[in-house]
This record gives sequence, C-alpha cells and structure tokens, in this order.
Amino acid sequence: MSIRVQPSRVAAAAGHRGVLVWKWSASVIAVSSAPVGGGIGPVDWALNIGVGSDYSRTDLSGHAAEITADLGLSGSGAAMFTAVDLDRLVGADGNGVSVDATVGISHPTWAVDPAEVATAQSSPGTINLVVQVPVALDPGAAVNAVMTATEAKAQALADRGVPGTGTATDAVIVVWPEEGAAERFAGPRSQWGSRIGRAVYQAVWAGSRAWSMSPPVTGSTPGVVP
Repeated sequence: MSIRVQPSRVAAAAGHRGVLVWKWSASVIAVSSAPVGGGIGPVDWALNIGVGSDYSRTDLSGHAAEITADLGLSGSGAAMFTAVDLDRLVGADGNGVSVDATVGISHPTWAVDPAEVATAQSSPGTINLVVQVPVALDPGAAVNAVMTATEAKAQALADRGVPGTGTATDAVIVVWPEEGAAERFAGPRSQWGSRIGRAVYQAVWAGSRAWSMSPPVTGSTPGVVP
C-alpha cells in the first residue's frame, strides 16, 4: 500500500522562511526524533520548518502550534526545524521507499568527540529526513528503520569526506501505513531496511554534494522572528 505524498511548499511568512508540508489522507504511523511530536504513534502531517541560522526560540511546540494554526492543520503530527534553504530539498526513491531530505553541513559533528563540551541543543536541525515506507512496521522494526536511516546518513557523509556523523540536531521521521501485516525487520540486510538505507544514502549524498558546491551565506534571514 503506497502512502507516498509529495511535500507542498508554503511561502515564507513572519516567524519562518517557508514550510514543507507532508499531509497524508490514509491512516499512517510514524516514529520520529522530531523536536515537536516525536516518538511513535499516528500522524496526519509532518512539517519541516525553515528558520534563520540565528533562530533562538526555545518554545518549539508553541512555534509549531502557531504555524499549524496558520496552515489550518488539524489532527496530530511532527515538526522539524532547519536553517537549510528549503529550495535545497532532495528526494530519492527506491523500490517503494521514498526519502525527502534537507541537508546542511556547516557544523558537522562526531557522535563521540572528547574535545567537545556538551551544551544544551536549541539550534535548528540541518539534516532532516522524512522516510516513507509502503509496508507496516512492528515497533522493533520501526526503531530498526531509524537506525538504518542514521547509519546510511553517516555512510553518505563519510563517502563525501564530511568530518562528522551528522550535525548535533538532525531529525528523522519514518512513516508507514497503519494497515497490513507488519514487517518484523528493517535492518540494513533486510528487504525493506536495505531499501531505506539506499534511498537515505542517495538523498544525503546528493544533498551534501550540492551543499559543498554551493554553501549558503551565513547570517540572519529577514522576516524571521527569533
């Protein structure tokens, strides 16, 4: 059962630099590390909210609620934030799995770096992924899917020569249909896990290549309310 939807783009307005909106008409479940609506459960929509590189709001749930109200969205969903220009959205598809990614690597980090001091993370994520899978996943397979996507992201960055496994505030949303027999596995050697891995790798590799060829100008963005 294909649940694939293309994200729609909402123009920039006060408080954001544009929003990518995924809205499903079918009943879907998601597992997510998104800062708003993260966890596992049913979703009706997902957002990737563009903000300035100087974004400093800490009430992310409140900010997302303002935007969903403006967009007239109802039901439940998950929201991510990114300082990446939303025009840089990269997609990849493979054997039923689809991935949409915004990739920015101005501040790559290693998962383990003794030289870094742990600080509170409130800056917007720069590698955000929405992964749509056409088959149901049981809870273990759902967690496995996130692991596979993360490993594939890190592999793509390594192959691009990026000095890090990601950025400190990356987020991922994996979505699948509520109906149907649930797959038990989504590791990189399973049927659906391997497809997730390849699609994520392709999207992150392409996004990081585009970033390295044309890095953005840093600084604040007019019209953004911090």
